Amino acid sequence: MKTASRVANHQGEVADETRDRVLTAIRELGYRPSKLARGLVTHRTDTVGLVVGDISNPFFPEVARGVLDSAEGAGYNVFVCNSDGVLPREIRTLHSLADHAVDGIIIFPSFEIGDFLQSFAGPGRPVVCANRPFESAWVSQVMIRSREGAQLATQYLVGKGHAAIGMLVGGGAPITRHERVQGYLRTMEAHGLPCCEDLIVAGPPVLEQGYAGTLELLSRRPEITAIFAYNDLLALGALRACRRLGRRVPQDLALVGFDDIPLADQISPALTTVRVDKYALGQLCMRRMCEMLSDPGAAFPVAEVGVELVVRESA
Repeated sequence: MKTASRVANHQGEVADETRDRVLTAIRELGYRPSKLARGLVTHRTDTVGLVVGDISNPFFPEVARGVLDSAEGAGYNVFVCNSDGVLPREIRTLHSLADHAVDGIIIFPSFEIGDFLQSFAGPGRPVVCANRPFESAWVSQVMIRSREGAQLATQYLVGKGHAAIGMLVGGGAPITRHERVQGYLRTMEAHGLPCCEDLIVAGPPVLEQGYAGTLELLSRRPEITAIFAYNDLLALGALRACRRLGRRVPQDLALVGFDDIPLADQISPALTTVRVDKYALGQLCMRRMCEMLSDPGAAFPVAEVGVELVVRESA
């Protein structure tokens, strides 16, 4: 039995004749090594969990593909989990992954769950926290340069002559914690432009909220001539609202999104947006996870993914 195990798992030295007999028997019997049994010895399951807020959001399939491709190259399987942006479900998902003894978890949190992650992560259970600031000995951060992207978007709108610029905000963090909000506010302040709370509407980062938020924003501040949206889904909802209100884009109101999802250049007018390499983001998350698993005691700096402004027709 030990000889068969060594052959099946490519371990130890076995005579060629013996190896051939064992491999023949394995093929005839359809034998497969038990990962569960191997995990009891190695304390590894070669699996990683990936938790996202909404897998139907066009941002996440590219991220997931980057994680999956990188994981396959490193010999890992990935459980992809969807929290639906619901806090109790997000926490239950983390518990479930821990119960299944995954080697580590990559999470795009929908909420501020720092205290929970602090208690969840630990020796032998690393966590990669993506696009949400968090510091812990067992949690590593991978961040989009969101503030820089927001500054690029807002600066572009200012450069086009817009002074009344609103913002649609999405996500579960308080508004003041959003890097994209900070980038917008700082750019407006740097140009001496108004940046009061009336110019910002917050809600879930989905198309429906982009529509409702834009109606609210333009009702509240009809002088607005440009909107910067937290993500492209909000921007697409804003475009729909503009059509209902009879506001032409970009003649009457300019729109800039964030993420550059596949739909961004296929709508009319094509969306000006801040591009994020989502596939590279997923790869980077998985590479960081592999680094943490290979060197459990090491401290890792924040890893960042760059951004660029893509100018199209909407602004």
